[in-house]
Amino acid sequence: MNNALPLLQLSSIGKQFGGLSALSDVSLHIRRGEIYGLIGPNGAGKTTLFNVITGLYQPSAGEFQFDGKRYQACKPHVLAQAGIARTFQNIRLFANLTALENVMIGRHLRSHAGVFGALLRNLATRNEERAIARRAHELLHYVGIEKPGQTLAKHLSYGEQRRLEIARALATDPLLLALDEPAAGMNATETESLKALLQTIRASGITVLLIEHDVKLIMGLCDRVAVLDYGKKIAEGVPEQVRNDAAVITAYLGAEAT
Repeated sequence: MNNALPLLQLSSIGKQFGGLSALSDVSLHIRRGEIYGLIGPNGAGKTTLFNVITGLYQPSAGEFQFDGKRYQACKPHVLAQAGIARTFQNIRLFANLTALENVMIGRHLRSHAGVFGALLRNLATRNEERAIARRAHELLHYVGIEKPGQTLAKHLSYGEQRRLEIARALATDPLLLALDEPAAGMNATETESLKALLQTIRASGITVLLIEHDVKLIMGLCDRVAVLDYGKKIAEGVPEQVRNDAAVITAYLGAEAT
């Protein structure tokens, strides 16, 4: 694939819910290897756009290209196979499964055993399961969860649960890691730790899309930022440009821009 092309390019995306226009003519592009932030006031359309990108919502208008292929109406599992992994604003772990099992579930997206392999438990399937478990252990360590992998997800701290979601998403070998408010509910120490983790993930070659209400985190972490207001993109650029954009100051940042 030509690395000069954007990894993700949205063209005139629109989304309507009945008579309500949640998104209107939104176009943007995300370059390979960058951390891209998406911000805006409550109700601006951030989550709607995020859900369109990850397949939870089907766009009413427009299309997008991901890794050189055109997509218009695809289910989440199709886009996950293509290389888009996501987390959710509200933690969605399997609470009564272990941390290790949660990550292994993500890794099964790339498994090859199939139904018959799972039923017959042949040598190839057993070897693949061991490889999946090894990779899950590696990812738990990578995101900084040092507790034994047999700890139930519900017994992890809030910050660890957020990291576990990221580990499960990384288990799918994504090209684009899409994070929906990963710092929500975190204290300052946890947020700084998250920032370091995302920088490490980007350094590994994975592109990151980040929705956040923490403007300080966005401005200190992202290479470029887009701002939505009333379902329309009102600004896009490097953090310093966005911070000083008059429309953004009016719509969202206010006194925080100074």
